[in-house]
Amino acid sequence: MRTATVTADGDQIRWVELPGREPSRVYVHGLGATSPAYFAEVAVHPLLAGHRSLLIDMLGHGISDRPTGFGYTLESHADALAEAFAAAGVTGAELIAHSMGGSVAIVLAARHPHLVSRLVLIDANLDPIPRAPGTSGSSGIAAYSEQEFLAGGWEEVRDRVGAHWWSTMRLAGREALHCSATHLIRGSDPAMRELLLDLRIPRTFLLPEAAGPLPGADALTEAGVSVVSIPDTGHNIMLDNPQAFVRATAAALADHGRQ
Repeated sequence: MRTATVTADGDQIRWVELPGREPSRVYVHGLGATSPAYFAEVAVHPLLAGHRSLLIDMLGHGISDRPTGFGYTLESHADALAEAFAAAGVTGAELIAHSMGGSVAIVLAARHPHLVSRLVLIDANLDPIPRAPGTSGSSGIAAYSEQEFLAGGWEEVRDRVGAHWWSTMRLAGREALHCSATHLIRGSDPAMRELLLDLRIPRTFLLPEAAGPLPGADALTEAGVSVVSIPDTGHNIMLDNPQAFVRATAAALADHGRQ
């Protein structure tokens, strides 16, 4: 396990690192998740192994610190990751990022372009979304006020998300989970989709085939984003169909053309 101090208050981000050649590959988890649990199997697959790989946990999640005074906006998550990259000596990384982590990765690439050479986004949030009381995920968590969530709303979320997601969500700080969800549904400014369209690096967006066409896919494709549907998966593509995920990701990373 590696560690980097990423805030003036001394908060630390931690990651599991696999040795290998450059460019580094950085795997970024989604809301209430942790990168080692979600990406270890695919990161060591023969089609993806061999590069230096960082399975990194954002602040508030997994093995990283869970400060209560951190902002947990997409921008602050991105800037904290940038500090971790600097401490690790990572530049020009290939980011493989899931869900909220994909949103953060887009913001990171826009704010710190020297740190990112390409993106593989896994069913990432591209647009603001409304609060949805009684549902799982960010829209359900953000439907609570912070006080409501801390006072017992988190238990209702625990019961809704099920044992699999809760096994990693329980590692997240409760303030961190609520604040991250609240800022995720608000999105970035400009919104993640707009930032993604403007990036000039190779970009691939993976989505579950069962979800149907990605909204705005034509505009993304026109801007050079490769949109790839993965069969037999839900939102957690890398867990639901690791072989198909690995093939699609390896193809995206093997395409060395620059846009």
